[in-house]
Amino acid sequence: MIKNWKSYALAGGALLFLASLGWLITHRGPLAPITVVTASVEQGDLRASVSGIGTVEARLSYAIGPTQAGRLLKVMVDQGDLVQAGQVLAEIDPVDLEQRIRATESAAQRAQQSVLIATAQEKEAQSRYRLARANASRYKALVAKNFVSNEMAESRQNEAQIAEAAMEAARSGVVAARKDAEKAGAERAGLIKQRDNLKLVSTTDGLVVSRDAEPGTTVVAGQAVFHLVDPGSLWVRARVDQAQARGVAKAQSAQIVLRSSQNESLAGQVTRIEMQSDSVTEERVINVSFVHPPKRLYLGELAEVTIQQENAKDVLNVPSAAVKKQDSQTGVWQIAEGKSKFVPVQVGIQTLDGKTQLKNGLKKGDKVIVYSSAQLREGMKVREQQSSD
Repeated sequence: MIKNWKSYALAGGALLFLASLGWLITHRGPLAPITVVTASVEQGDLRASVSGIGTVEARLSYAIGPTQAGRLLKVMVDQGDLVQAGQVLAEIDPVDLEQRIRATESAAQRAQQSVLIATAQEKEAQSRYRLARANASRYKALVAKNFVSNEMAESRQNEAQIAEAAMEAARSGVVAARKDAEKAGAERAGLIKQRDNLKLVSTTDGLVVSRDAEPGTTVVAGQAVFHLVDPGSLWVRARVDQAQARGVAKAQSAQIVLRSSQNESLAGQVTRIEMQSDSVTEERVINVSFVHPPKRLYLGELAEVTIQQENAKDVLNVPSAAVKKQDSQTGVWQIAEGKSKFVPVQVGIQTLDGKTQLKNGLKKGDKVIVYSSAQLREGMKVREQQSSD
């Protein structure tokens, strides 16, 4: 009897153990259903927007520097100064340029005198040629009447040819003198232009944002002494996730929050979407300008940009976390008879508070899986857990 009782006890213990093991395997082990959190499809208004982080930059910036090497003699402006187009910002030491200009002025005056002298000589040569030609014609007529000899007529003809050659030489002298005068004038104009280039002049109305050289510094051609920007062209060069930037377009309104004024939101507008995206960070660069720029902006300051997109009225929506990709299809996971089922859907706008518009595939009140303790596949056993929402 005691042996039978022990046998029953062992059999009962074994059954209890197997039952416990089976329960563990099916409820907590590899055969246990995957725990999921669900949410219901809702209907309401959505306001789409995307955000990004960027820095304050200038669309129009200018580097002002010399066109020739030299030593800075004067610097008239500093960072933060507003300048006007044509304003002299700095001067470079001319060294002996003024003396060279005066020398070319003297050379130009001498060249002009040479032109006058050559012109007078040409007129004299023309007069002598006309006289010699007239004498040659007269003696030719007298030879025909036998009043003078052929030798005398030939002599007058030779004198006319000599006078003509002298006239041509004088004419060439005038051309050469004029070229010399033009050369002297061009040299003088070139030196004056070179002297004018020693003054660094602002090409536009703008704000000086950097002063990169001081008086006494030797600078070379092309080296920037100042950097200017157009204050009206300041914008935020923001980076937005490519996945969210699909609906961003020019002229959309935006809100800008500067790092230095985190409690103040400034109105902005999308001005340009750069064609070159960042393939490494998978971001698109959006330039957002200020509708009313603040009085003082600092280049390089961090700013957060929120771009407002279209609104959707009375539309179906689900938490964005519920939208998944399965075999290149967009859809959501649902529970069908205790198992996971993928339902393809067409999505619309997304909001910053984590909601996504559904255009088709589901109806209001349907439940979708928002979170799962493991990656889902079609037909997997799942067990719903109360959503924290």
